[in-house]
Amino acid sequence: MPQDRPLTILCVSSYEKGQEFIRTCKAMGCLVLLLTVEKFRKGDWPFECIDEVFTMPEELPLQSLIYAVSYAARSHSIDRIVALDEFDMENVSALREHLRIPGMGLTTVRYFRDKLAMRARAREAGILVPEFVHILNYDHLREFMSRVPNPWLLKPRSQASGIGMKKIHYPDQLWHWLDQLGDQQSFYLLEQFVPGSVFHVDSVVCERSVVFAEAHAYGTPPLDTSHQGGVFTTRTLPREAEETKALLETNRNLLEGLGSVRGVTHAEFLKSHADGKFYFIEVAARVGGAYISDVIETATGINLWREWARLEVGAGNQPYQLPPSHRDYAGVILSLARQEHPDTSAYTDPEITCRVTKYHHVGFILKSQSPERIQQLLDSYPTRFQADFVATHPVPDKPSS
Repeated sequence: MPQDRPLTILCVSSYEKGQEFIRTCKAMGCLVLLLTVEKFRKGDWPFECIDEVFTMPEELPLQSLIYAVSYAARSHSIDRIVALDEFDMENVSALREHLRIPGMGLTTVRYFRDKLAMRARAREAGILVPEFVHILNYDHLREFMSRVPNPWLLKPRSQASGIGMKKIHYPDQLWHWLDQLGDQQSFYLLEQFVPGSVFHVDSVVCERSVVFAEAHAYGTPPLDTSHQGGVFTTRTLPREAEETKALLETNRNLLEGLGSVRGVTHAEFLKSHADGKFYFIEVAARVGGAYISDVIETATGINLWREWARLEVGAGNQPYQLPPSHRDYAGVILSLARQEHPDTSAYTDPEITCRVTKYHHVGFILKSQSPERIQQLLDSYPTRFQADFVATHPVPDKPSS
């Protein structure tokens, strides 16, 4: 860190998240700037830790964003720029390259945002991926559909979760959707639908080495939850299980192959019902959503937002050391609720450590020394949630806040 002034870090986010990242940067002595969209100007930010707030319109063109940040740089010597939300990653990488600020550039960020790029690179690294084809050459599409059994998934290359995905059952259905997409077709890929169980591994990476990783199992696959509604769950896997070890090794090989240098990652894998093998689905250079970071902190004491901030602030200036952790087990159950403020007083299990208070949502964070107890609770709660609370909402075609 420069001796004559504090490190200046610009946090960019189109959503309200990353508050602990901001607090940690300020606690480490940084001057913290926040650039967010206008509607979150007075959002749930730790304003006592923010030195200046800038706002931007939603979907601001990149060129205008470069102008705005370059103008701010006239009066602030910006040392780091961080995208707190996944949907700001490409723009922040472009800003880094324009201002010549250290951090992930546009080429590397594609491996953590572009589903086509990450699949191709993972396959080159010897990691199994479902069969896929770029929506580009129609002869290649016809060959793919004649060779790979249906159904298939039509996926946007740069969205998160199940946003914009379509399940395709026969070729005419694909051609219909491609007509709808028009000139946007090349921003999609077609992938084999592989039935299986879905897992995620969340990591801390320091100088190309995975220094912390936790493996988890989703209940209902997230694609099904986002498209059909219902209850979302995930839980810490037993750490000595063979499938946990296999997931952690695959995740380590993936991040090495994609060129992750430092930061946090959230990677998803699928275990095929047909052959029992793990297939790579997608990866992001961010903290996992849906209270996953809370699950990890509950189980281990490691706060991924805090560790990400420490890595960003200390990069190239001070060695990073992961803080001590513990080895409990945790899980989360979460759903949209019919009620504005659901009454969960009937749920009294002592493993409930936190109750979600978000408007029209219901959920718990659970903690136990026993992974079997966490799984037992997460198996029993969804039926009760369906009767007591669950509401559904169609998955959007693009992200909304």
